[in-house]
Amino acid sequence: MSESTFLETLLDGTEVEWKPLGEVFHIAAGGDKPKEAISDVETEVFRIPILSNGIEDKSLYGWTNRAKINQPSLTVSARGTIGWTSYRDRPFFPIIRLLVLTPKLGINLKYAYYFMKTIERGYKIPEAGIPQLTKPMIKGVQFPIPCPENPEKSLATQAEIVRILDTFTELTAELTAELTARKKQYDYYRDQLLEFEEGDACLSGRQVEWKTLGEVAELRRGTAITKKQTTPGDIPVVANGPLPTYSHGVSNRQGETIVIARSGAYAGYVSFWNEPIFLTDAFSIHPDDQIIQSKFVYHLLQNKQDHIYAMKRGAGVPHVRVKEFESYDVPIPSLAEQARIVAILDKFDTLTHSISEGLPREIDLRQKQYEYYRDLLLNFPKSEPQTEIVA
Repeated sequence: MSESTFLETLLDGTEVEWKPLGEVFHIAAGGDKPKEAISDVETEVFRIPILSNGIEDKSLYGWTNRAKINQPSLTVSARGTIGWTSYRDRPFFPIIRLLVLTPKLGINLKYAYYFMKTIERGYKIPEAGIPQLTKPMIKGVQFPIPCPENPEKSLATQAEIVRILDTFTELTAELTAELTARKKQYDYYRDQLLEFEEGDACLSGRQVEWKTLGEVAELRRGTAITKKQTTPGDIPVVANGPLPTYSHGVSNRQGETIVIARSGAYAGYVSFWNEPIFLTDAFSIHPDDQIIQSKFVYHLLQNKQDHIYAMKRGAGVPHVRVKEFESYDVPIPSLAEQARIVAILDKFDTLTHSISEGLPREIDLRQKQYEYYRDLLLNFPKSEPQTEIVA
C-alpha cells in the first residue's frame, strides 16, 4: 500500500480542516518562579513540578505546592531548545516564558502532541534580540483537524493515529529501560572486576602487582596541527573530545591507542581507538603488552573517570598533565586474568554503547521507524496555502 493510499484509507474519504493554533488552544506563557513556596526536591508538601524550557528532565526547575495549570496540556519550549514539545498530564507551574497549550476544542491531546512534534524544528525565530518563541509567533500556525463535520469520527481517527504511534514509542521506551538496566549491570560488574585493594598482593585469589602507569606504558603527546595543514584523507583527527574534529590523509598513531583529552571541556576524557588516527591536542598511552593489555588499561581508566576529571588544573582552560598520569597507580593481575576481564567488559560495552550493534542501534532504528510513521500519518493534504511558522 502506497503512503497516499494508507492515509486515504485512514481518513476514509473525509476532509481535513486546518485551523490556526490560536483557535484550537488557549495559549499561555509561564512567568516568574514562586518566591517562597519552592523546593529543590519533591516532598509531601511540594509535589507540583515547576517547569521551564528544556528537553525532558532538563525542564524540571524545582517543586512547589500549587499549580498554575491543572488540565492536561502541551508545553513548547520558548527559549534555548526552542520548539521542543512535551505532553503534560499532571498539574504543573510553568516559568520563564514556557508556552502552554490547553485545548479549546474537543481534540485528542496526544494526537496534538504528535503533530506538534513534526513541526518543532520549523519555527523561524527573528535574529534580533534574545532568540525566543512567543505567543504571537505560534497562534497562526496551522493545525489539522480530520473529519471536521463529524466530531465522533474525528476523534476516532485521531485515536487510531495515536494508537499506532504509541505502539512505536512504547517499544522505544521498553528498549530504553532495558538499556538503562544493562548499563547499571555493566557498571556493577566493572566495579567488581576492577576493584583491587591498593597495597594488597592478592585479592580473592587473584594475584596482583601495583606499578605506576609510567612504569608499564609510554605516554606520547599529540602533534600540533590545524585543519589547513591537513591533507585529504579518511584518518580521524582526534583531540579534546569524544569525536574526531576532522579527517587527515596521514596517521601518526597505529593500532590500539588509548587517548586522553588534554584540555578544554573534555579534559581527562578517556577514549579507545582500534584504527589508525592522527593525534593532535591530546596524549596517548601505549602499554608494554608483555605486562599489561591496552584494553585492560582503558577499562581501568574508564572505571576511574570521575577521579581523572578531578585532576583538571588551572583557573582558565581546564587541562590535565602527562606527569600526573605517569604517576597514576595501576593494578597488574596476570595477562590471563586481564584477558578474562576485558572479554566480559567488552561484551557489556558493546551492548550498552555500540551504535552499530546492541541496544543503542535497536533504539535508533525504532526511533527512526516511529518518526517515519509519525510524519506519514500526520502528512495531511492542504487545500490552500498555509501560514508559515514565523513571527
